[in-house]
Amino acid sequence: MGNWLVNHWFSVLFLVVWIGLNVFLFVHTFLKYEKSDKYYYTREILGMALAVARASARCLNYNSMLILVPVCRNLLSFLRGTCSFCSRTLRKPLDHNLTFHKLVAYMICILTAVHIIAHLFNFERYSRSQQATDVSLASVLSNLSHHEKHGGSWLNPIRSPNVTVLHVTFTSIAGLTGVIGTIALILMVTSAMEFIRRNYFELFWFTHHLFVIYILCLALHGIGGIVRGQTKESMDESHPQRCAQSFEKWDDHDSDCRHPQFEGNPPESWKWILAPVILYVFERILRFLRSQQRVVITKVVMHPSKVLELQMNKQGFNMEVGQYIFVKCPSISLLEWHPFTLTSAPEEDFFSIHVRAAGDWTENLIRAFEQQHSPVPRIEVDGPFGTVSEDVFQYEVAVLVGAGIGVTPFASILKSIWYKFQRADHNLKTQKAGHAAWNFDKATDILTGLKQKTYFGRPKWENEFSTIATAHPKSVVGVFLCGPQTLAKNLRKCCHRYSSLDPRKVQFYFNKENF
Repeated sequence: MGNWLVNHWFSVLFLVVWIGLNVFLFVHTFLKYEKSDKYYYTREILGMALAVARASARCLNYNSMLILVPVCRNLLSFLRGTCSFCSRTLRKPLDHNLTFHKLVAYMICILTAVHIIAHLFNFERYSRSQQATDVSLASVLSNLSHHEKHGGSWLNPIRSPNVTVLHVTFTSIAGLTGVIGTIALILMVTSAMEFIRRNYFELFWFTHHLFVIYILCLALHGIGGIVRGQTKESMDESHPQRCAQSFEKWDDHDSDCRHPQFEGNPPESWKWILAPVILYVFERILRFLRSQQRVVITKVVMHPSKVLELQMNKQGFNMEVGQYIFVKCPSISLLEWHPFTLTSAPEEDFFSIHVRAAGDWTENLIRAFEQQHSPVPRIEVDGPFGTVSEDVFQYEVAVLVGAGIGVTPFASILKSIWYKFQRADHNLKTQKAGHAAWNFDKATDILTGLKQKTYFGRPKWENEFSTIATAHPKSVVGVFLCGPQTLAKNLRKCCHRYSSLDPRKVQFYFNKENF
């Protein structure tokens, strides 16, 4: 645990601040609506559910503001570049952008459930107080809208005992946008499950773009002003602490108390989401313009096991090791973009990707390039975007672990190391390179093109880490993985186990590719 905190203290601090702000906003808003005299009469009808609904709504706005930021890939790449001088610990949160995106999404789901449940109680109490036949304060407040001389300053959105909760839900702006936004959220979350995302990527891709509907519904949700509080002028004239108990005598000539006047809260969700929406729109425009630049396919290679290699050129394309791009083939789909790690080195005069058949889209792409008498399909490229593998040359010792097609990020690194050694790059911290080989199908590796072959198999990680720790007792070791979560769990445990609490001794930093 101590080693883990040493390596991840900034990420932990970031999460603590995020959770702390959620707690602060919830408690602050809850107390505001639970204690403020402005909502004294509203609480007479709704009780504590009012404060719960408003507190969860405030936190929903906060998290909806954050949800788009982790997927602004150009922003993250820019931050990674500007933070290149920062310590590894400070750059660590940038490597977990998708993890944070998921955490925020889970928080939005929880808060949405709390908000809906609270409003179910609210509408039930609105309906009950409207149908009440006694002369209680809640009943009087619910029927204020019937007094035409008071300007229709209503408090209860259910204006008549004959109006049902279902009718109000589907005829009010707040109710309709709430239902539509919740359905969009449910579809996005369920389609983003690991099984669906891995096996039915198209379903995940298209459904996830319902976020546009969710954001639009969120911005419009508060326009109806269903949650209402007493106006300042009315409170100055008839303060609830003084007049609530004498509600039977409101507007009597010998009474100082008048019927309270109410107003809806102005919508505020748009204020929270405006800046990130503008940032995201700018991000999408930039990516669209960049994707329209012409891509020239210079070489097509079909490798064994149905692996397609595409070598390409594009004006102004600059890359670093370990980066990835998004690829679209309009002849297959006009909307789908798929991420692929670059397998070429920055020192080469082209950039390349390797595509393995792992779904309908990739199978169609390989099939399109296999047709010899057909024109080469047009390819659009967006990127490159930064990943954790860019930091590989910042470590004295680097351990690269790739599983299956996950070896592709390290093909770029191994090639670049070879070029740097050939040119005697003195800025390279890694001064020795070596990797195991156990593959005899060809003279050179299909990914790296090097004579030293990539080892495909499962090493005994305990022995490997022990050997590295013994051989480099005072080094900082970077462990890079592109592979399944099970392997990541094992490597992460080994990094924590073999890292020394003494910062002067060996330290293992675990880094995993996330797309």
